Amino acid sequence: MDYPVYTPNKTNGTAVPAVAASPVLASAAQVPSPAAVTDSVPDDDDSPIFSLERVQLVFQTSALAEIAVSNNILYLAATTGKIFRVDLANPQDLDEVELPKLKAPGTGNIKNIFLDPTGSHLLITTTTAENFYLNARSPRAKQLSRLKGNVISSVAWNPTEPSASTKEILIGTTEGKIFETYIEPLDEYFKREERYSRLVWRSPGGIAIDGLFVELLPGKPELRRLMASTGGTLWHWVSRIVRHAPGDYSPTFTKFFDDDESAQVDFSPATSKPTLTVGPEDDSFADDRAFAWLNESGVYHGKLYTAPAKPELGDIIFKDSKLYPESMLPSSTEHITAITLTRYHVLILRDNHIFAVNLLDSSIVFDERLPDSERFLGLASDVKTSTYWAYSAASIYEITANNEDRDIWKIYLNQNRFDEALRLSRTPRNRDAVAVANGEFLLENKSFFEAANVLGKSSKPFESVAIQFMELKKTDALRRYLMVKLSGYKSSHLMQRTMLASWIVELFMEKLNSLEDSMATKESEKTTEPDKKANGTNGGDSAELFDKPKRKQTTVNGVDAEMQRVKDEFRDFVERHKNALDRKTTYEIISSHGRQEELLFYANSVDDYAFVLSYWVRLERWAETLQVLRKQSEPEIYYKYSTVLLVNCPKDTVDTWMRMSDLSPRKLIPAILSYSLTVAPGEPNQAIRYLIYAINSLKSTDSAVHNTLISIYASDKSKDESPLLEYLQFHDLERYYDTDFALRLCIKHERVQSCIFIYSSMGLFEEAVDLALKHDNVELAGVVADRPGDNAQLRKKLWLRVARKVINKEHGIKSAIQFLKRCELLKIEDLLPFFPDFVVIDNFKEEICTALEEYSRNIEQLRKEMDESAKTAETIRADIAGLSSRFAIVEPGERCFVCSYPLISRQFYVFPCQHAFHSDCLVTKVAEISNPRVRRRIAELQAAIAAGSSSVKPGATTATAETAADELDGIVAAECVLCGQYMINSIDREFVDDKDAKAMAEWEI
Repeated sequence: MDYPVYTPNKTNGTAVPAVAASPVLASAAQVPSPAAVTDSVPDDDDSPIFSLERVQLVFQTSALAEIAVSNNILYLAATTGKIFRVDLANPQDLDEVELPKLKAPGTGNIKNIFLDPTGSHLLITTTTAENFYLNARSPRAKQLSRLKGNVISSVAWNPTEPSASTKEILIGTTEGKIFETYIEPLDEYFKREERYSRLVWRSPGGIAIDGLFVELLPGKPELRRLMASTGGTLWHWVSRIVRHAPGDYSPTFTKFFDDDESAQVDFSPATSKPTLTVGPEDDSFADDRAFAWLNESGVYHGKLYTAPAKPELGDIIFKDSKLYPESMLPSSTEHITAITLTRYHVLILRDNHIFAVNLLDSSIVFDERLPDSERFLGLASDVKTSTYWAYSAASIYEITANNEDRDIWKIYLNQNRFDEALRLSRTPRNRDAVAVANGEFLLENKSFFEAANVLGKSSKPFESVAIQFMELKKTDALRRYLMVKLSGYKSSHLMQRTMLASWIVELFMEKLNSLEDSMATKESEKTTEPDKKANGTNGGDSAELFDKPKRKQTTVNGVDAEMQRVKDEFRDFVERHKNALDRKTTYEIISSHGRQEELLFYANSVDDYAFVLSYWVRLERWAETLQVLRKQSEPEIYYKYSTVLLVNCPKDTVDTWMRMSDLSPRKLIPAILSYSLTVAPGEPNQAIRYLIYAINSLKSTDSAVHNTLISIYASDKSKDESPLLEYLQFHDLERYYDTDFALRLCIKHERVQSCIFIYSSMGLFEEAVDLALKHDNVELAGVVADRPGDNAQLRKKLWLRVARKVINKEHGIKSAIQFLKRCELLKIEDLLPFFPDFVVIDNFKEEICTALEEYSRNIEQLRKEMDESAKTAETIRADIAGLSSRFAIVEPGERCFVCSYPLISRQFYVFPCQHAFHSDCLVTKVAEISNPRVRRRIAELQAAIAAGSSSVKPGATTATAETAADELDGIVAAECVLCGQYMINSIDREFVDDKDAKAMAEWEI
């Protein structure tokens, strides 16, 4: 036998099973996967949804009895007992299995095969009730001895999809029995594959179990759904299984049928082989899986709902299921042979005809006749990979679905199932059509708000929808429609966005005013209710009236809640779309409706604090104005409103200024001066508090700030000038104010003490004393007279002025004398000219005596000093006379203390300390250790001596070379450089410098 080589079709790098993927078929065409076709074909494609491709057999076989395909694993069963198995992803690997007991003639043929969804486990039944199990990893089939004598007609595989073993599965037989069994492949040939096999249910009348299906219910691991078909009855159970511990292989369906709470639906049994099939597994398919059941009347189909997970689930499913009568197919004398399900269609085989019927609208979308030369046996499908097959005894066809969901959205749309239609719409044009239809449907059903949401995303003309809402007076829906439309415009569509946003604001304001009117009306009715109660005539009427306010209160509360909801919605809208709003237009709209709260919210949202501030200022709501101002960080806005705020709310305004350290006090001076004019007598001036803060805390040195504070102090209506004087005294050392300006103000406002202090601080002590004496304040004049300190002459002069005033003012001479004793510079003779001509000397006799005694002591002291000076002069003359005879002895070998060469080799200096130096060495040494000024002078003198110049430096007219030599001699010979002041000044120098580095190296060890 020759086997073909299969090369799988690939779409996006994934092997796709197709007709050509069959290991026993030669490829007739390469068909892309449904997903690939869906992505590549536009919605308006009119190509057939289904196509039928025949593949020629490349080998001869007596007859095919059955085929099965799951998870890309294909099994072909021949009536002779041979099984062909191939993995369609690796078609070159072909396995052939022959059932051992079917080799001899007359031992029966293969009747049917059943493949689990994973493609790992295959059950084979024969016409002689022999049953076999074939595992995907096994090269041979093994007989199932526990099931011998039962012809398997259906299998419900374990929904957990095992691979190593089948776990618990249900097997239906032609005798109407359902067995639960557990098959696990074993290496030992003579051991049974079945761990157990137990009868769990028998159909009434022993009718064959034509179909079985078991699945899990989401979130309920102990629940199972079981569907079974027996002749003309379809059964549905939801019940619990018995769960066992790991390693316990006991049956699980033993109590499943105890409650017998099944749902069932009855039809006439099919004349051909009945079939129960379910739709393919597809994670991308959001809908529930479909089921279809072939019976005498046609194809009964529906959705496998997963909730509620109760026994009545079957009744719900059967209630919503529909029958597709066979009569809707083209007329024929034959009956339906087989069916299988795709995602949206049921494939029907009848009389060598294959039909594809849409499950949603029952339309026939595919009708293809197969060759009449052979009779087709049935259909097969792969629920994992969604491939579909038709086969006869000698031929195999693949039915390929091309973009199966292409027109499904239209059907959903016609059925008003808009969510499903939108989900399946592939192009913007289709999605827009769904949106328009959905919106119109919602409008017809008066779901205006939902319609606004949908139509806002559609292309239906804007003016048409807007007028429609306006005619219906559904402003809430209109507002929602406009908001959805606004969200759909890009930021570049500035004009459209601004127009829509402005209209939305208008609608918001109308809504809020309408709600406020409603609340006012309800409140008005509520207030009139007690009057009506007071006029009641009987108890029954009173009780009735007593209940009415409660209902009205509930209504008011409902309107209040609605009001808050709309306000929140407006605020959210402004926050999200404030960039689309024109400020001027928005202000005008909100203001025209008198909506203060919303106006301020919008202004704050767009950071238009100038508007908010001006708004509160116009209303003279100073607390609110300052509350907004405190949130600002730009100084300019503080300056703008400084005057009006300080005049009307001084304390809080100053508190606000003091929190803002970035403010310039100079720019607040106009406001401060304006405010100061309005301060009533006795009222604290808050501007002074800020200026003191600016000077002390902000360390302001701006003269304008200081001058302003002085101006406020000086112009204060109270006579107390202690604050001003305290300020002047505190800033006496560092005066940042203009003293002339301060003096003029103090003179103008008669701040005498401050004037006196400023005069004295300016050094104008005479003017200060005169001003103090002018106002008879001799105490202050005396204090000022003492301020010159070291200037005794001026001080005495000032005290003489004070003395004149005191002596002229005091009636008691003694008290005047006592006052004047405060200045030690005043003598009695200085004061005598100020006394009256006819004053009694006894009043100051004691002072005269004291003065005479002081003079005597001074004369004696001067005489002693003169004697000491004469002795000192005599001593100096003797020293000068001795200098001419002074000498120093120089030894023959004595050397210069700088260069160490013999001293007598050239001109030298000898000091009394016996240190001797060459004159040039001494000059160099002195220049080296002296400061730069002395070094420059030495250099100038040397240059003058060398040149014999008559001028040592510019401007000198009498200097000579001898004078330069004398000056140089005076500089260098002033003292010894080794033991004089030079040496003391060099105490911080190192003993060893860079010049001695070589000598240091010689002494290193």
